[in-house]
Amino acid sequence: MEAGLFTANNVWMMICTGLVFFMHLGFSLLEIGLTRQKNTINILFKNVFIICVGLLLYYIGGFNLMYPGDFNGYVGFAGFGLDPGEAGMTVEYASGGYTYWTDFLFQAMFAATAATIVSGAVAERIKIGPFMIFTIIYVGLVYPIVGSWQWGGGFLSTLGGDDAGFHDFAGSTLVHSVGGWAALIAVYLLGPRIGKFGEDGKPNAIPGHNIPFAAAGVLILWLGWFGFNGGSVLSADPAGTSLVLVTTSLAAAAGGVGAFIFSTILYKNYDLTMFLNGILGGLVGITAGADLMSPLESIIIGGIAGVIIVFGVALIDKIKLDDPVGAIAVHLICGIWGTLAVGIFGAKAGGDQFIYQLAGVGAAAVFCSLCAFIILYTLKKTIGIRVSKEEEIEGLDLHEHGMDAYPDFRLNQH
Repeated sequence: MEAGLFTANNVWMMICTGLVFFMHLGFSLLEIGLTRQKNTINILFKNVFIICVGLLLYYIGGFNLMYPGDFNGYVGFAGFGLDPGEAGMTVEYASGGYTYWTDFLFQAMFAATAATIVSGAVAERIKIGPFMIFTIIYVGLVYPIVGSWQWGGGFLSTLGGDDAGFHDFAGSTLVHSVGGWAALIAVYLLGPRIGKFGEDGKPNAIPGHNIPFAAAGVLILWLGWFGFNGGSVLSADPAGTSLVLVTTSLAAAAGGVGAFIFSTILYKNYDLTMFLNGILGGLVGITAGADLMSPLESIIIGGIAGVIIVFGVALIDKIKLDDPVGAIAVHLICGIWGTLAVGIFGAKAGGDQFIYQLAGVGAAAVFCSLCAFIILYTLKKTIGIRVSKEEEIEGLDLHEHGMDAYPDFRLNQH
């Protein structure tokens, strides 16, 4: 391989790394926008903590847990810290797609995303201390172990033989569902926000305080997904990257339109938040098979994801769970759909592939749910995970952080 191509591949991967990093701003704005202003500092603190600590944890051991080299297919560890070795900066590493350092940084950006998904679901009522402890354990250990099962050459990658196996191109299951299962367990153990459900059990809307922020967050996330999926080609291959960007965008658009049309038919109003979450559902849905689908198939997958969002949000309310930003519907339910869709549509579609996809979903479900429950239940029974009623009513910004995101506004209220 010529030096120019190696450099071009590496530069593309670094650009994608930057785009995935930028997604953390998108997650922050979305979460802030869909919740109340009295918890803004708290949400920003969590999101900044996740990216900083996620990077450090991935350096300490996460990267070598996820990519341990030769291992038993379930858990392996290549040691603490980073070591590029003799070939880490050469064409020999990753077939000339990127260097060792770029590999580490790109993968590290993915690691933090899993905990960010949980942050949105538990917003407005979780204690900051237990959340930080949970993030450290989940990002440091659980996420890289599940990732190693597929991306690290573990047992999921070889189901049915070396040429078959579970397929999750950029993480519908390995990133989004990993976060989604933890979000589901956390929301269950925390309980709903005060006022979310009336005495009759019916859900009450708790409107977000800044829908323009939420819209900006979703559009930033869509942009970031060009790096999330585009970088998962693992080179600047023109055919691969251009197809992935097309399928990613079409699925996002179809997800938004699907959710908007379906929610309008059901609820007789043009719900922007449902439209926005539909876009995200389409993005999560195409992430497992973005490299395998035709444009039409990506539109179908995204459109179905948009409809799933509407059902998913209603289902979460029906079973008395409180998810302020719709993270479970977007990342867990659409993550499962996108993973299974690889067995229904695209180049690998077939009965055997569907079984492999189902096995991957099941393995992640059992391991992630169990780990999340053990971590969070232990925290609940020891130091507690929920703020007091007074703290929740007055806002976490004031009680957890001693500051206000909008001090002038609070002064004007008095």
